[in-house]
Amino acid sequence: MSISNENTLQIAIEAVAAACSVTRSAQQAREAFGSLTKDDRSPVTVADYAAQAIVAMTLQERLPDPREHALIGEEDSGDLSSDEAQLTREGVLRLVKTYRPAADEAAVLAAIDSGSHDGSGGSYWTLDPVDGTKGFLRGQQFAIALAKIEDGEVQLGVMGCPGLPVDQATALDVPDPGGVIYAAIKGRGAWEFAGCDPNIEPMRISCDSWNPDRPLRYCGSVEKAHGSVSDASRLIDSLGGGQRVAVDSQCKYAIVARGQSDAYLRMPKNAEYVEKIWDHGAGSIIASEAGAIVSDIHGKSLDFSHGALLKANSGVIVAVPGLHESLISGIRELGLGPASEG
Repeated sequence: MSISNENTLQIAIEAVAAACSVTRSAQQAREAFGSLTKDDRSPVTVADYAAQAIVAMTLQERLPDPREHALIGEEDSGDLSSDEAQLTREGVLRLVKTYRPAADEAAVLAAIDSGSHDGSGGSYWTLDPVDGTKGFLRGQQFAIALAKIEDGEVQLGVMGCPGLPVDQATALDVPDPGGVIYAAIKGRGAWEFAGCDPNIEPMRISCDSWNPDRPLRYCGSVEKAHGSVSDASRLIDSLGGGQRVAVDSQCKYAIVARGQSDAYLRMPKNAEYVEKIWDHGAGSIIASEAGAIVSDIHGKSLDFSHGALLKANSGVIVAVPGLHESLISGIRELGLGPASEG
């Protein structure tokens, strides 16, 4: 990978680190935000918008060529324009100013709306500014996930997990005050930055091959709407059973990548549901560069060449070598999930 792409990765790490800081502040102050706006979702709304603005501003400043900072973000400023949203707008601006004191409301709204790229063309970024809404609101796990896509493939990814414990012996539902950032470039491995500190010496991470003599550990979403828990349970039971850990957000990719879990299963509930690229871009390259295998439930590689949606895929399977093959075979033998289109 070129030095240019390594520099681009460093810029992305700095952007995500800044977003980690402001979203952590919003999460810690979520009760105050909620009482201010009379809306239980307001803290995550403020954090979503602020994180997207900060990441977009950083990319635009450090990569001034418009072709280099095209962005598909999850948010737009449409819902912030009404009089009813005044307090939310003020909260977003206040958070952004902790990182960029000179920012004004117009600049912040413009930065949020810069995430409106349609996914056409050969190169763009995708961002989920707060992945794991319910985890954020519970004071537990969430992620800021940023990935660069070129010609339908993820080339680099950065994922900030502000509450994920660095110490794997610590329970995942106990948020860490420092958190972790994970980063990867295609063909160059995956790395861990403790404390969400972009300036610290990173540690390379990797996962082991499957050991069938050890109890199987797998993770899935806390929210049942995100996938079929029953299909995942049937699949694991067919392999002798295992221990499921429910975690919010793309942090699940990192948990597999760093060897804390053997698999992450996202079994589709129906054929109509299509995954979004910002929910998988950063996590997928971090896991694959750590040695895990990432595919859909039919064993097909994730195809990021269809704009904002993974239209060519159904569900997601992330697993260590040796186990992934068994999971795909089990899905086929049990007839789980929507039928493959070939």
